[in-house]
Amino acid sequence: MFESGAGATFAKMQKLVEARLPIAHGGFTVMAFGEAGDRFPHIVLRGERSPASGPVDVRIHSECMTGDVFGSLRCDCGAQLDAALAHIGEHGGLLVYLRQEGRGIGIVEKLKAYNLQDEGLDTFAANTALGHPEDGRDYAPAAEILVSLGVTRVRLLTNNPEKVLGLRSCGVDVESRLPIEAGKNPENDAYLRAKKVLSGHFLAD
Repeated sequence: MFESGAGATFAKMQKLVEARLPIAHGGFTVMAFGEAGDRFPHIVLRGERSPASGPVDVRIHSECMTGDVFGSLRCDCGAQLDAALAHIGEHGGLLVYLRQEGRGIGIVEKLKAYNLQDEGLDTFAANTALGHPEDGRDYAPAAEILVSLGVTRVRLLTNNPEKVLGLRSCGVDVESRLPIEAGKNPENDAYLRAKKVLSGHFLAD
């Protein structure tokens, strides 16, 4: 079992499979983590290039089908994913892809939240209006995966202070933060402003 600093206990996930995955940003190994028979496991991409000694460069990326797959301009998720993979392809490291669509509310509720955003609510208020927390993501699975891979010291590619706190609370030493700003456009200006003002994200003006 894995116990987080917050006292929550989680069943230890298994590495279900790994395979070679060459992509545009270089050679990677892809791994699936979950319980036996899990059809929607968390995914890890490990860069082929060996990182320098010391903390490992890590990106914790929550699933965003609309941004990651379809290139939605409503968010910066797809651009951040691409930038993170480019960084890891060049410098080495890990990308942990958590299956937590829509800050943990799932794709159907996320699309409902889109409609509320079009009516004037910000991204956080839209989630709460649907009866969900502003951000229901859990970073303990990412910490569990990292520890299982022998990674306990990281440089985290993120603008989100909650990711830093989430990993630290689960025993992962976040030694530093690497900013990852990409994908700003007129469609997501209000979204990024809400993340900065209401959630404390480290974003430039």
